[in-house]
Amino acid sequence: MNSVGSLPTPYLKLRKADEVEAVLANTKQILNQFLRKSQLKESSSLYFKPFKPLANFSLVLSQIEDLISGRDYETAMEQSEELRRLALAGLHYFQTYDWFMLMTTITLGYIGWMVNLIIHVLQSYTSYPVILLKRAQLYPNNTSMKVYICGCFFMGLSSILLLLEKSPLLYHAYVLCTIFLWTRIVQKIDFLKSVWRELANMPFKYIFNLLTSSVVALLVLEFLVMSFFDRKIYTWCFLVLGILGSTYVALFIQASAALAIYIWLACWFLSVFTLMPAEIPENNNLVIFSGGLIILIGLASRWIKSNSSSFWLYLTRANKRDPQSFKLYFVQVILVAISSIMVWLSTSHRSQNRELLSLHQFINWSVAGVAMVLPLFSPPSVLSRLTSIFLGFAPPFLLLSIGYEAVFYSAFAMVLIGWIFVESANLYCSEESGSARRRSLADNSVFGYEERHLRLSDLRIPLLFVILFNVAFFGTGNFASIASFEISSVYRFITVFSPFLMAGLLIFKLFIPFMLVICTFSAITKVVRIPRLGCYFLVILLSDVMTIHFFFLVRNTGSWMEIGNSISHFGIVSAQVVFVLLLFALTNIYTRDILVSSRQLTARKVM
Repeated sequence: MNSVGSLPTPYLKLRKADEVEAVLANTKQILNQFLRKSQLKESSSLYFKPFKPLANFSLVLSQIEDLISGRDYETAMEQSEELRRLALAGLHYFQTYDWFMLMTTITLGYIGWMVNLIIHVLQSYTSYPVILLKRAQLYPNNTSMKVYICGCFFMGLSSILLLLEKSPLLYHAYVLCTIFLWTRIVQKIDFLKSVWRELANMPFKYIFNLLTSSVVALLVLEFLVMSFFDRKIYTWCFLVLGILGSTYVALFIQASAALAIYIWLACWFLSVFTLMPAEIPENNNLVIFSGGLIILIGLASRWIKSNSSSFWLYLTRANKRDPQSFKLYFVQVILVAISSIMVWLSTSHRSQNRELLSLHQFINWSVAGVAMVLPLFSPPSVLSRLTSIFLGFAPPFLLLSIGYEAVFYSAFAMVLIGWIFVESANLYCSEESGSARRRSLADNSVFGYEERHLRLSDLRIPLLFVILFNVAFFGTGNFASIASFEISSVYRFITVFSPFLMAGLLIFKLFIPFMLVICTFSAITKVVRIPRLGCYFLVILLSDVMTIHFFFLVRNTGSWMEIGNSISHFGIVSAQVVFVLLLFALTNIYTRDILVSSRQLTARKVM
């Protein structure tokens, strides 16, 4: 059934008559597959469209046989090869007979889902409903029976047509979901019309900003799609981002010069890692060096917390309520140091062909387990909690590292810290220029916050989240490294071959950078006081744009690797939404009680 190859005649040493007979046999074989596909599709289609170029194939076969009988082998060969080419084209025609319908349905389904997300975000997390109510532009949900009846009618009609054509159950699911989503959109048509009228009355500057933000977001998402094929693109991304970020901080936010330099160095430091080979070479000196670097980053964070002023107070003010924080910090630093020592000790045992002692395994498991629990007892201020989470996941990551990925952990955390510094500085400057400057931050801090509505400028937060989430995915190779991992990466925890436990440890190691991104994202939504769930819906929206692109990149020709990669890329991006949601639930354990120091905020819900 799958033998659709063309006979490679240049490799055959046959008489001309035998060669023509062989090519004709090859042609008949493919032609029979074409005929069978045609019969199956005709028997189940209500409106069958045949492959017209092969309408007179039997006549062509007779002509070829007559030419062979007349010993005109050259002409017979040419006509056989042409008929074979048409048979292959006809076979592809029937294999992709339903493609247009399916791709149209699935694309409309994705677009419908995205429009529903936009409607939900506009209604629940922006000030549009308030504005429309104030202007007496009521938008009652169009829940009339007419909309429901039309939706049900189209669903029923589509199901009947698909049943008559004996279509697979998945076809029913695709069509019904698409109709359901667009029925929901029709129900909200009054709201959409009101939003459109509101946009039409907006000043040109706002429309220009909206279009610019949309174009920039699309370009960034296309860049992320390209990064699946060449991860080195991230190097150029962070080289440029370092320059743009430091320039923005220096000129527009007008924060300290030290922050601008830090952003520049952190981005450039991270840009190095996507130039590294995906197959991580073993270098335990880098792992031990990373342990010291992690401690230095913790010390710097501690120094910031004790020397805070201006926008830093958003991140550190709550520290003063917990004098025990230094003890916890000291314990976490000790655990990082112990994990670095255990990396050296375990590696030396392995290099000497000595078995890892049970005591060493017990210490490794204990250090990793205790370290991940300690962040729950850290002070609830933003910087204290994020630093504690960074130090808490460092020991298990170090113990599971074998090379440069341990240094990537530190570089990645530096960029995440820089992100939250920039957001805090931006918030501080915006409040300084607004009505909130009447309050003194140092004297009147409020632990907690009042969420405001989402603005257009807030799109930068989910967009940066998607970028950093993908950097966490590709920064040390990506999930493909599971299939060819170095045994020493789990040797410090287990010495007996256990594929499920080993795979679980490796997947956990790969999850740690993702958890850092999500913890930072959650903290930023609290600092900026925007609804995290609303930002999550925007993350889904951005991911779906990438998913549609990868859907059109799925291929059924080429090598097995090319076909498999195209399918895996589509599957990875599609599953990203659920994957992020699960990690949000998991990291909520660490971030749910974070407190943000703020000014007294009233009446901040503006568009």
